[in-house]
Amino acid sequence: MYETKYHRPKTLAEAVETFSGANEPAYLSGGHTLIPAMKGRLAAPANLIDVRRIPELCGVRIEADRVIVGSATTHAAVAASKEIAAVIPALSGLAGSIADVQVRHVGTIGGSVANNDPAADYPSAVLGLDATIHTDRRAIVSDGYFAGLYTTALEEGEILTRLEFKIPEIAGYAKFRNPASRYALAAAFVAKHRDGHVRVAITGAGNSGVFRWTAAEDALTAHLAPEALKGLLPDPADMMGDMHASAEYRAHLVAVMTRRAVASLGGVEIN
Repeated sequence: MYETKYHRPKTLAEAVETFSGANEPAYLSGGHTLIPAMKGRLAAPANLIDVRRIPELCGVRIEADRVIVGSATTHAAVAASKEIAAVIPALSGLAGSIADVQVRHVGTIGGSVANNDPAADYPSAVLGLDATIHTDRRAIVSDGYFAGLYTTALEEGEILTRLEFKIPEIAGYAKFRNPASRYALAAAFVAKHRDGHVRVAITGAGNSGVFRWTAAEDALTAHLAPEALKGLLPDPADMMGDMHASAEYRAHLVAVMTRRAVASLGGVEIN
């Protein structure tokens, strides 16, 4: 068994200082990716820096046209937030659809977005709501953040501190999930923004992770209704194929889930 030292800093500054001075450090938030990787000997950090209880990384607030969520805020807290439900019910519904109740009470929004699992829910909300990702060093726009499977624009030691979601005119989320893992085989987040433009973000299906389906965005910006998507299908060559679903089937699911997200604008539809 390898030795790991556990740290629980009280402030963001202390967390950053601990990371910079530690040998083989890793930040720990919900731990739903890191801990299994450690159990499987795929990761062996010498120092774990737990950021979940840092007050400045937790909580939800509304400022003007933005919903601001601290990176250490749990899925359960996002799902239960009356503030979020009042302005972006699709976001609180998305959070409430993640995994199961045990995971939702431990997993955090920042951990999910920093890890960028190709089947995770939150990345689609980040892209669909044109969020800004704030770290201890800078602000990153959503279109410049995701960089492929399990890859983001975050640099070594950079810690995600909060996410700022634009409040849309209306939004909807639809997900078809694997009945065993509860991860999305395909899911669509659709948001009509106050400038009239519609953003469509797809997770669970793309062979390079979360992506914007621009053809659907153009069609829905012209006419925000499920029938506007008739005949549209993403290229199966851009879809992931595995033991759970072929690329062709995922392309079909993307089209179906996007239509359902439009039909459920103002809420969430989960299969």
